[in-house]
Amino acid sequence: MAEVVFAFPGDLATPTGGYRYDRRVMDELRALRWDVRPLSLPADFPDPSEASLAEAERQLAATPPDAVLLIDGLAFGALPAALIDRIDRRIVALVHHALGLETGLSPARATALLKSEKAALSRAARVVANSSSTAAFLFGEFAVAKDKITVAEPGVDPAPRARGSDGPPLLLSVGAVTPRKGFDTLVAALAKIAELPWECRIAGRLDVDAAAAGSLRAAIATLGLDRRVKLLGALDDAALAREYDRARLFVLPSHFEGYGMAYTEALARGLPVVAGDGGATAHTVPADAGVLVPPGDAGALAAVLRRLLTDPAELDRRAEAAWRHAERLPRWRGTAVAIAAALEAARP
Repeated sequence: MAEVVFAFPGDLATPTGGYRYDRRVMDELRALRWDVRPLSLPADFPDPSEASLAEAERQLAATPPDAVLLIDGLAFGALPAALIDRIDRRIVALVHHALGLETGLSPARATALLKSEKAALSRAARVVANSSSTAAFLFGEFAVAKDKITVAEPGVDPAPRARGSDGPPLLLSVGAVTPRKGFDTLVAALAKIAELPWECRIAGRLDVDAAAAGSLRAAIATLGLDRRVKLLGALDDAALAREYDRARLFVLPSHFEGYGMAYTEALARGLPVVAGDGGATAHTVPADAGVLVPPGDAGALAAVLRRLLTDPAELDRRAEAAWRHAERLPRWRGTAVAIAAALEAARP
């Protein structure tokens, strides 16, 4: 049985798309008869302290010499090249999206992260990208050789079709509350259509960026939307499934997505999608099932939401297209098979 050490920062149970990807890949690799050993690195990546870098080096150097290291990009891209050079292991890097593309970073910090990640990836034996869009970025901007890149799109589990709920249409949004997800744009757009019947529920962590969460709460209150926009916080799988089932429309005007797992989760339930058009979203959300809007443009988002909420026939057409598309969505076993091939290629 081949051995792989899967390293990631912090708690593997963290309720975000990236950590969910990691958990499912581990399970599926084990089903493919890989000996997968999780390794929790310090939690402060991608902004590690010197002490955290020293601890990460100690942990990585202590792994079995013949194991392949699969390292989540949230940590790998922030590891100094000199540190990686001291780790005598075959490394496969997993990139969800480039760290320097996170919305809200200062120009200096974004540049430093892009430089760090480019240098780190040059040390990897193989690189796994979560979408063809991410792969193209790695090739074009980070000069990662095409023959080193494996695309392993996130899978999605088959799900029952959303049934909706009584009362006004429920708009669902899912994601950690950070500037990149565009929740401020969503709330501003909802204020522009306040005369229409709707409710909006936002499910996602509120502790990733305290400033963003506080600003969002303040905007909801200032715009008088407290009774119509609810911040649910992080939900477990069962509670999140109930939210999807009650929804009529999925809305996430993200500034950038390396793939956009929340979109495919919505499509899997036959929900129409309104999304920001940054990154891989145009690849993830089919044109007949979703509408893309410019990130940060509350007016454009409000216009799309108004059109859909006042045209049930279009909403139904897009819901049917989403349900048909659900049959063609990738599954997690295929994700793991692609990663297993990259791991095999990286073995000594």
